[in-house]
Amino acid sequence: MRTRACSTLVLALLLCASCGRGRDQLLADLQSPRPETRAQAVKELAKQGRAEDLALFTQAAKDLTPVVRSEAAVALGSSQDPRVVDLLGELLEDPDEEVQSRAAMSLSEVKGDKAKAYLTLQYARRGPRTRQAIVQALRAASVPNPMTTAVAAESHAIWDRNLLTLNEGSLAERVGAAEELGKSGKPEAVDRLLTLVRDPQVVLAAAAVRGLGEADDARAVGQIAVLLDESFPELRTAASAALLKLQDPVVVQKLAAVALERSSASAGALAAIAGLPRSPESDAALCRIALDGAPTDALDAGRAMRARGGCPIEPVVERLGKPATQESALRTLAGLGPTAAAALPRVLPLISQTDTDLRVRAIEAAAALGDAAAAGPVLLKAYAEEVAAVQPLQADWVSSPLPLRYGAGFDPAAPAPSAHPEDSHSAKQAALFDRLKTLNAARARARGQAPASEPLPPTELVDDVPESKLRVLSALLRSLGALRVDGALAALKPHAQDPSPALRTAALVGLARLGGEGTGIAAKALLEPDREVQKELALALSEQGEAGRKALVSALPQLGPEKVIVLEALYRTSVPADAAPALAEVVKAGGTEAGIAALLLGRLKARDAVPTLVAALADPTAAARRELLTALGEIGERSAAEAVARDLYSDTPDVRAAAAGALTTLGSGAQVEALDALKSDYYREVRLAAERALARINSGAAEATR
Repeated sequence: MRTRACSTLVLALLLCASCGRGRDQLLADLQSPRPETRAQAVKELAKQGRAEDLALFTQAAKDLTPVVRSEAAVALGSSQDPRVVDLLGELLEDPDEEVQSRAAMSLSEVKGDKAKAYLTLQYARRGPRTRQAIVQALRAASVPNPMTTAVAAESHAIWDRNLLTLNEGSLAERVGAAEELGKSGKPEAVDRLLTLVRDPQVVLAAAAVRGLGEADDARAVGQIAVLLDESFPELRTAASAALLKLQDPVVVQKLAAVALERSSASAGALAAIAGLPRSPESDAALCRIALDGAPTDALDAGRAMRARGGCPIEPVVERLGKPATQESALRTLAGLGPTAAAALPRVLPLISQTDTDLRVRAIEAAAALGDAAAAGPVLLKAYAEEVAAVQPLQADWVSSPLPLRYGAGFDPAAPAPSAHPEDSHSAKQAALFDRLKTLNAARARARGQAPASEPLPPTELVDDVPESKLRVLSALLRSLGALRVDGALAALKPHAQDPSPALRTAALVGLARLGGEGTGIAAKALLEPDREVQKELALALSEQGEAGRKALVSALPQLGPEKVIVLEALYRTSVPADAAPALAEVVKAGGTEAGIAALLLGRLKARDAVPTLVAALADPTAAARRELLTALGEIGERSAAEAVARDLYSDTPDVRAAAAGALTTLGSGAQVEALDALKSDYYREVRLAAERALARINSGAAEATR
């Protein structure tokens, strides 16, 4: 018995000695140069629960390495000492999101009103991951409806900040605050902004008008409409944009008066009329603008009415008979297109006139009216005459071909030659430049892209033909392709490599619209180094039909930053059903173009692309979050709901609104709490999106129980 007692005592002494040595080692590890060792030491010391270690954790919370500060936040929380609340509040503002999240959860362990106040205050200032952690922390602290509490606190803070800024800020700050107040959509915001629409500071009054447009309150229509009579362009433009958002057709006549005055505010007024609910008054206004508006506005108004069935043709034909109004009448017909085909016999004689502007307008109108059988022979004859007139001017001064590569020292893309060729620094610079070009070409080949096109030296020493003398020929080339006139292919092909950008663009656009072989020739030119040529060509191919759009999709892997030009053209028209794999690759690559590609995938309802979209959404730095969320909502694959719901915690209102909008089709009961919380959001668009999603989810649940 005595022996056993002695053995127990010896073992206890050994264990105590071992613990002492272990603690000493942990204390030594706190001074280690290795961050992971210091972090592990903090973690192990926290397990021992000694009150005297609080000072060590406080010091570790100021470590230069996030991983140590993160463990320090956990250790401070596990102490449950009220004295650490302020320090944890500081850690909530740490640059590292992991530290912020750990600090939030630790505050929930400390509990108390002060800890909860820190959490609700920081919700409005932190990123998505920390905002989600704050909600979890509030829930752990037994706060009822934790997300609603946090969202409401954020809403009140934003409201108070904007009101204070509007009253006491600088002019630029007050402008921003006025627009932000409008985005809240609150009746009291509308009341406040209505007092500012007559402010002597025009820039502030315009901001108030923009805010009222965002608020979507019908009470503002009358006061905004009066501003169309003002003389300040910025204020009138803001008024037109706001009236478009308010969608009240009673303002059509006032907008029409602005659109017809041919001022800087006219384009905005026209856009508002075209965007208002259709009515006999809006149709009549658009027809008046098509006749009497500024050139660009008249063309846009005509195109708007083309989609609505056209305008009465008699006033246009009457104007064709008067030299002073012929050009404006032709522009009107170009906008109205086939809906005004009856006017073609009055247009064709004008193609042979001597006035260049009149001829160009007549050619464009003839192409838009769409009667190839009647217009084709006239256009071909005019083309032959114009080529005969231009060819002598295009004759080369030097009959033999010029070099296709720049001589040494003349390449504008190469580094400037040194005045001292023997200088080793210049030689190193040239070698580095060559290596960079080689590496860029190798990367392009690895991605399956064509090497970047570089402008070639001119093929003529002196260009005798100014672009102004090629306007008629360019218009003829476009019209021959648009009407698919017999013989157009033979006429267009020789100009596809023309050194003149205007003729080359016109020929390629004409070939694209021609279809068949022409589309193939045009598609190969998508690698054209001139971006304006690329843009027009991409749009022409997208408008040509399925073949042109397939050509655009096929070109995507070979393009670099120019992808955005092709994607925008597809977005304006439509995208082939088999384009999903190529678009998914664009989304994987990221960048600005990923957003457009995502929207196109949504339009296709490409379920196979859902994993790619979700993976892109998982990147916190993704620039196209709103587009990714919209695409997932349009596809409607419910497995993506959890990934989408994370963005309900976004610190960007547009993203929160997009996430809530996507959950209108994807959502289930799992997202009801978060969506219900967003009904208290500061921003009107977020509240509306959340309410729509909840209504859809609740209606689906009600149907399921029947």
